[in-house]
Amino acid sequence: MTTTTRRTVLAGSAAVAAGALLGAPAAQARGRGAHGPKPTVVLVHGAFADASGWNDVAGRLIRDGYPVLAPANPLRGVAADSAYLASILATVSGPVVLAAHSYGGIVITNAATGNPAVKALVYVAAFAPARDETLVGMQSRFPGSQLSEAALEFRPYPEGVDAYIRQEVFHDVFAGDLRRSTTELMWAAQRPADVRALQEPSAPPGWATIPSWYLVARDDKVIPPAAQRFMARRAGAQVREVGASHVAMISQPAATFDLIKRAAA
Repeated sequence: MTTTTRRTVLAGSAAVAAGALLGAPAAQARGRGAHGPKPTVVLVHGAFADASGWNDVAGRLIRDGYPVLAPANPLRGVAADSAYLASILATVSGPVVLAAHSYGGIVITNAATGNPAVKALVYVAAFAPARDETLVGMQSRFPGSQLSEAALEFRPYPEGVDAYIRQEVFHDVFAGDLRRSTTELMWAAQRPADVRALQEPSAPPGWATIPSWYLVARDDKVIPPAAQRFMARRAGAQVREVGASHVAMISQPAATFDLIKRAAA
């Protein structure tokens, strides 16, 4: 195979893959509302979790005709993770609604800035930082968080140090309203965050120019509810509160779905 032929084949494969990602004609038809195509909803997970935490919400959105993407958040650092998400958004045609949980809120706050395709930001028990704020700074600004350094386990890897939530506190601190059998699996499969991501300052926020919505988890032991209300108020977000642990999108999927739909409208 010549170099030219190989490039042609690779380009064709990329086009097919892109078509599968963005939706075939049938999927695009399902995603059209009365006033044109529905926005693509991009669901961003946070630290100590993965995209499967969005499964119930994603299923509801898909059944309602929304194109959905739930990419893997690298959890390597604010700037790096935001750039990664921005690169994914660049492949999506049409309007986008970004929804995020926990640390994922920092990522969408940065990735959305300057992107006219992003029409709404939805924060689900998530960080919505202002410029130069850090996750640690926001988490400690109000009392009540039980995700202290003592609750974390640190494991070095070749480029840095990863943080995990310790098994003995995972259920009570992270997901107290879920069954222990469920949280045991969540703990075993948790995605760690590089500790640098927890201390890296945020850039100019997307919520300064993009409408936002916020789901406050009243029983959250990771991000104090007072901190959530403060960030939501500062962002000018439309707010709904639910009685939920930190993983509100898992324990309260109907409320989360409803808020995303309101933002998408």
